[in-house]
Amino acid sequence: MNSLPNFRSPPFDVDKINDTIERALASAGLDTTSGPMASVTATIRQALSSNGLHDPRAAPAAPDAFIDVSARVVDAPVAPYDAPRRRPGIIDAETPGTFQAHEFSNATGSRAYKLYVPSRSADKPPLVVMLHGCTQSADDFAAGTQMNRLAEEHGFLVVYPEQAAQANVSKCWNWFKPQDQVRDAGEPALIAGIVRVVAARHGVDPRRIFVAGLSAGAAMAVVLGQAYPEVFAGVGGHSGLPYASAHDIPSAMAAMKGGRGRAGAGLPPSASTRTKATGHAVPTIVFHGDRDHTVQHDNGVRIVDQANDAFAQERKGASLRSSTQRATSTAGRSYSRTVHADPDGTARVESWTLHGAGHAWSGGHPSGSYTDRNGPAASAEMIRFFMAIPRSGSA
Repeated sequence: MNSLPNFRSPPFDVDKINDTIERALASAGLDTTSGPMASVTATIRQALSSNGLHDPRAAPAAPDAFIDVSARVVDAPVAPYDAPRRRPGIIDAETPGTFQAHEFSNATGSRAYKLYVPSRSADKPPLVVMLHGCTQSADDFAAGTQMNRLAEEHGFLVVYPEQAAQANVSKCWNWFKPQDQVRDAGEPALIAGIVRVVAARHGVDPRRIFVAGLSAGAAMAVVLGQAYPEVFAGVGGHSGLPYASAHDIPSAMAAMKGGRGRAGAGLPPSASTRTKATGHAVPTIVFHGDRDHTVQHDNGVRIVDQANDAFAQERKGASLRSSTQRATSTAGRSYSRTVHADPDGTARVESWTLHGAGHAWSGGHPSGSYTDRNGPAASAEMIRFFMAIPRSGSA
């Protein structure tokens, strides 16, 4: 009996595969030797190795390798801080309210969240939604931003939705996916659902609900302002990206580097048309370091431009009046603050450029990750901006 011929798959040249991938990334202007893309390259090599394709250049992929916004490096040195460090999420005597974990589910999925309720609040308290950055948690973000202490001082509630590792391996909000940039779908629907539940249970003033975030969380906060302008009265973005600046992973990486992608590309036609045409005029405050090498400072400028354009269109072409002042924080960080206001002086858009700062929450507490103690207090300034927004509609 004749034996069957021995068919073999053609051999793979791993070096050529890696070279091809790196050339493709480089042609898009992405550096594979440092920053987030270095982790991507390592992950690809590890995947090839796990399938029997050994690459002598491959190093084990970092356990937290990811392809979205990272926030590992703070460029500027942090001033010494003498106060005792607290474990993230621990509520001390200065925050005597309750900080409890909850779960929310709807047709689009489920997410965990934590809610801080101050010990004393008004009958219809405001609500601030805080969206963490990549690799962070609600406890970590609460510790770093110290938003719970401000809630105790001013009597508002704070909710911290948490991204699931199953949705993004590094717990980044998927701000760049088309289905996560529109109303009544994906992560915007989940976060809006959490907000509605908390608001109903605690009698929140529906005219005073605000959303803020860091990095990927800031990008998602901007998305929520556009997707649900009737829900969110104001948006705060720290080190984030403008609306509809990406539609997949390569365009997200390019946008983080300051690339100007096609606004609305990859979104459903209705969302794409809205992005290019009107946009929703939502009061917006932006913080961004001009030495941020993870999400380039130009992205913060473009968030401000989008907000100003929306207000100009609402005012039939009349631009907001802007004024800029430069100052230095008590810890030594210089910054420029630009206020864009109505003729009556009401601030609609506010922009803070943190000179010499990297990818970190300005004025944050070192007990949380990705904070810059030297900067002006972004948390306090966001609350000041939010609380000054004129109420509209009826409660």
